[in-house]
Amino acid sequence: MSKFSLQAALTPVACAMLAWGLLASGAAYAQKYPITAQQRATANQVAQSGVALSELRADAPDHYTVKKGDTLWAISGMFLKSPWRWPELWGMNLAEIKNPHLIYPGQTLYLDTSSGRARLTLHGDGIPTVKLSPRIRVDDLADGALPTLQNQLIEPFLSDGIIVDDQTMSSAPRIVAAQDGRVFLTRGDRAYARSSSSNELIDDPHKKEKAFRVFRNATPLKDPVTGELLGYEADYLGKALLTHSEGTQESIGKDGGTQVDIVPATIDIVEVKEEMRVGDRLLPEPPRQLQSYVPHAPQEPVDARIVSIYGSAVVNAAQNQVVIINRGSRDGLENGDVLAILQTGARLVDETDENRADIKLPDERNGLLMVFRTFDKLSYGLVLDIVSGVRVGDRLVNPR
Repeated sequence: MSKFSLQAALTPVACAMLAWGLLASGAAYAQKYPITAQQRATANQVAQSGVALSELRADAPDHYTVKKGDTLWAISGMFLKSPWRWPELWGMNLAEIKNPHLIYPGQTLYLDTSSGRARLTLHGDGIPTVKLSPRIRVDDLADGALPTLQNQLIEPFLSDGIIVDDQTMSSAPRIVAAQDGRVFLTRGDRAYARSSSSNELIDDPHKKEKAFRVFRNATPLKDPVTGELLGYEADYLGKALLTHSEGTQESIGKDGGTQVDIVPATIDIVEVKEEMRVGDRLLPEPPRQLQSYVPHAPQEPVDARIVSIYGSAVVNAAQNQVVIINRGSRDGLENGDVLAILQTGARLVDETDENRADIKLPDERNGLLMVFRTFDKLSYGLVLDIVSGVRVGDRLVNPR
């Protein structure tokens, strides 16, 4: 969806109306930045009453001009104690902020508390001023909107990171040989693979190419409380394209009789994060899905634990790092759920008690995490805010 600088002279109001009309009518825009039914209902509900002043930060600014590089989460955190509640604050003035996801650099957001309730408004046209000229220019407004978070932090995990069960990993096609007897494979190399299913490594006539992700070392992930095996996390190595299907062919054996030879599939390595080798597994490349994250508090009570920190070389997870938690879609978690991270209170001896009783200090809130990819029993989460390092076993609960 685009805005155009037209030769005709348009008033600022007309420019604003034109841009809003283009935004509101675009199917691509609606798909990329959807407003959920729950968000819309919340926005309508608070449109009359606003947000309680107690929800505002004590140091909330009177106004803020959006800059390139900002995120919705960061700006919301300037105004609200609970930044995931921005649809309530930004949905108040639906005549000006029609979609709480679409905020642009150059806009100034004004905090209005005159009625005893918090409202956020845009003064002016509501979009950056467009300088008109006698030629046509095309600018993608949707691409200029602020992202919810720093997308580069989680994009690799939408395609690279994967959690599977034991059966899926053990039955996945495997690399059985490399061209010219190579030990390690890198980009541009050719290899050969076999599958346990007769159609996994067969060309799809409806697709131009068939892509696979290459994995190794499925690490078991166990629930730190119950000990249940929840799944395996596989290390992503890169990508391969199927060049020729696997199959069989007849040949003449040493005894002069006919024999049936197994012919592995031919694959070409097209992307490498780490060198590959014989025995590595292949899983189909999933379709790329456009994600629009809407941080929100879970609707149901959550009591979860961190089971792994991505990149096992580290003991503590810091801000903007990814962790795996022991709850998934079967437990009702969904993308965008925000959870509070609790630091487990220490166990110690009460030196003031003559009986030296064992005591446990309370769990203290240590930060926030947002779930961004769910599996059946496990989920990936991004650490948004943190006071001190996050450890395996730390507890996760509803943010309130």
